[in-house]
Amino acid sequence: MDNTSKNLDEMPKKSPLSFQIDLKKFEKATDEEKRQQDVMSESTSFWKDGFRKLRRNPLAMGSLIVLILIIGMILIVPHVVPYSYSQIITVNGRRDKTASNMAPFQYSQLEQQYIEEGGKVFPHIMGTDEMGRDYFVRVIYGTRVSLAVGLFASIIVLIIGVLYGSISGYFGGKVDLIMMRIVDIIYSLPDMLMVILLSVVLRETLNVDAIPFLQKLGPNMISMFIVFGLLYWTGMARMVRGQILTIKQNEYVLAAKISGAKSGRIIRRHILPNCVSVIIVAGALQIPSAIFTESFLSFIGLGVQAPMPSLGSLANAGRAGLTAYPYKLIFPAIMICLITLAFNLLGDGLRDAFDPKLRRD
Repeated sequence: MDNTSKNLDEMPKKSPLSFQIDLKKFEKATDEEKRQQDVMSESTSFWKDGFRKLRRNPLAMGSLIVLILIIGMILIVPHVVPYSYSQIITVNGRRDKTASNMAPFQYSQLEQQYIEEGGKVFPHIMGTDEMGRDYFVRVIYGTRVSLAVGLFASIIVLIIGVLYGSISGYFGGKVDLIMMRIVDIIYSLPDMLMVILLSVVLRETLNVDAIPFLQKLGPNMISMFIVFGLLYWTGMARMVRGQILTIKQNEYVLAAKISGAKSGRIIRRHILPNCVSVIIVAGALQIPSAIFTESFLSFIGLGVQAPMPSLGSLANAGRAGLTAYPYKLIFPAIMICLITLAFNLLGDGLRDAFDPKLRRD
């Protein structure tokens, strides 16, 4: 091998017009070149790389598991537990007046007699409330209501904020100036005061009797959706506008304009896909904020209509008997904390995984 290398070095330089093969191109790779080949990573997409980073975040994955368990529980439990959220405990068709304010896994006198006679009674996992209704089922339905309000409100905020911010950021100039001043006016209003006022006004003026689906939800929940859509989209619009002001300066957007593409197509096909990760992260962080606001409104009596429970209304009912029955406040409070904490940690994990400015290897 040494003689061969020496002979190659002593060979005269090849003429540019010569068809002679350069043997140096066929030498074996060195150890350093082999190590460089080993450390080269495989090609991957943006989403695949983001989800790979998300799986490495134990807090985000733990929060995702908790949310999956909560969603599975609110879907499965109503089909397993034989009680309804508005059903008063009955034994052999008779109302059980001794089933009020029972502790977890406690049976009333009629239920104990029925068990002694050979009957079977499903246990009250979280006890009962002051009217003798199973508290576990009410907490499950309250969690379902709070999650539904949070998800739908976030979708409304996402749609309005993305559309408004896209138009403002893309066209710029006077359009951007006028639209952002409207955002500043809405943003300067006291949020909670406007939420309470709009909830009261909309609750009194909405007519939902003509539509069966809206009649099931009730005017209070519909008013909350409208309130979130009217007030809480401003932050999303500002964020999307800032992203688009940066992205629209890129060359591929200019090339699309020169080729004659319409503004709607440019926004939809070239601009929004490049900021979709930031939008998803902001939407995930909006959900716990909406859930907390709904719980607060239900706590002060402006939430869903009775007998439909909400975590906020359950917490308000448990506050009255805090010294005698503390579990009635602890259970809905723990559920609110679990949901909001899980969504916040998952949102932080999504931001760390998909935001290019925060990329860490």
